[in-house]
Amino acid sequence: MRDISYRVALGGVVSALCLVTMFLAGVIPALYLVLPMAAGVLMMIIAVEVRKSWAFLTYLSVSLLSMLVTFDKEAALIFVMLFGHYPILRMYIGSLKSRFIKWLLKFAVFNVCVLMYFYTTVYIFGLDQMLEEMNDFGRYGAYFMLGTANIVFVLYDYNLDFAYYLYRKRLMPKFRKNK
Repeated sequence: MRDISYRVALGGVVSALCLVTMFLAGVIPALYLVLPMAAGVLMMIIAVEVRKSWAFLTYLSVSLLSMLVTFDKEAALIFVMLFGHYPILRMYIGSLKSRFIKWLLKFAVFNVCVLMYFYTTVYIFGLDQMLEEMNDFGRYGAYFMLGTANIVFVLYDYNLDFAYYLYRKRLMPKFRKNK
């Protein structure tokens, strides 16, 4: 177990990096989904280096700060609702034995978070034009969009595996060697 000063310092550095990525989402609006995903990968580093409970505390602080101080509230909300906590939850889900149960839980978490994000965006932020645009897609447009989002989620989950492998096998040994 690392001492408290290491945990606080690492949490502070990762929080700062996450906030920088969330600020960049306001500067480069085309990356409003990619940058919260990258911030979520940084949360995974805290879970690996310290522990999962510390990663959740870091996630809470970054979530609060990103909602208060960043420009792109939609990117901050998608970080809060999905990409910030999912990489940490995924580590808990990964400890289950059954592959079917793992994927069932992953899809359940994702779909609940996406639906909460959608309804929060529509009703709290008052973006009623999103509902009007959904009617333009026809009767099954929302289902098509949710299905497409689930396909993208599988790719995101696969990339989280790759990021975890890259960190554990390539980057972490180089950092440990310098101590």
